[in-house]
Amino acid sequence: MTEELKDGTVEANELQDNGSLEMESNEIEKSKVGIMRAVVEAEDPSAKEMDDFMIRRFLRARDQDIEKASNLFLKYLRWRRAFVPNGFISTSEIPNELAHDKLFMQGLDKKGRPIVVCFGGRHRQNNIEELRRFVVYSLDKICSRMPGGQEKFVCIGDLEGWRYSNSDIRGYLAALSILQDCFPERLGKLFIIHVPYVFMTVWKVVYPFIDSKTKKKIILVENKKLRSTLLNDIDESQLPAAYGGQLPLIPIQDA
Repeated sequence: MTEELKDGTVEANELQDNGSLEMESNEIEKSKVGIMRAVVEAEDPSAKEMDDFMIRRFLRARDQDIEKASNLFLKYLRWRRAFVPNGFISTSEIPNELAHDKLFMQGLDKKGRPIVVCFGGRHRQNNIEELRRFVVYSLDKICSRMPGGQEKFVCIGDLEGWRYSNSDIRGYLAALSILQDCFPERLGKLFIIHVPYVFMTVWKVVYPFIDSKTKKKIILVENKKLRSTLLNDIDESQLPAAYGGQLPLIPIQDA
């Protein structure tokens, strides 16, 4: 057998092995989803209304640990009933946050994930409960706008013009807690751009509260590499016009 044929045979075998491992992993995860569903439904019958994709996201957020994922999921169900008793947050509940005009949606990245743009320099400290409602309103809206089969979104966090007057560590941690504990495995990637030096002081405070899975999704982008970095993940036709693309930004309430 020639070396070329040997190499081709080895590569084919490796691909077959990888495919078999992936299939086995999917079957294991599917089995765990079924077990977790039985656990959470026994504790909280309202879990029956949730689909397997949601249960799978919580399971993945806790590295396939059924007990930890179930506890987080049950906590989420209790929180959702208490915090969103009507099933949704209305714009009338978040007037001050919407007035800041800081969150937008537009376009899809190369993986079909919705693109969200947040302008950190427009944020102002506000009533913490209204901020929490705004975060839930926004994440609900983003999730409802995802194409079929898609579970994640991409965010561009633009800190141009950010000053200490925009600093809101309590608010940042509240938003982070909701994202990680109530909407796990929804964030696909976060590009933080136009990062001012003064922001790094706040970043050092917030960073330890970010879980390891989320940390891997965050990219601090150098100004000189901004366009090329974004274009690696987003086609120019889908890139917001603010960053050299072709699409206008749409306020989150109008998305």
